[in-house]
Amino acid sequence: MTKADIVAKISEKLGLEKGDVQATVESFMDEVKASLESGENVYLRGFGSFIIKTRAEKTGRNISKNTTIRIPAHNIPAFKPAKVFVEGVKSNTEVKVK
Repeated sequence: MTKADIVAKISEKLGLEKGDVQATVESFMDEVKASLESGENVYLRGFGSFIIKTRAEKTGRNISKNTTIRIPAHNIPAFKPAKVFVEGVKSNTEVKVK
């Protein structure tokens, strides 16, 4: 599902203009990004949390030059789904075997 699909479904369910819904969805995403960039986690009860995870410094390899490189510690954004969300996905979807 894409952002356009989400906008279309919300617009259809609520009877709102697609442009208004798109502006709302984009504003939501901008606020989540701004909060994470300023160091604040975002908690949405019953849905999940957008959190900042810290990756430790580690040693990596540049295989083309056969050298080791130092990868510094850094932060990455992550999403942790709520327990209710996880249980809903587990019980309502089929397991896809590849």
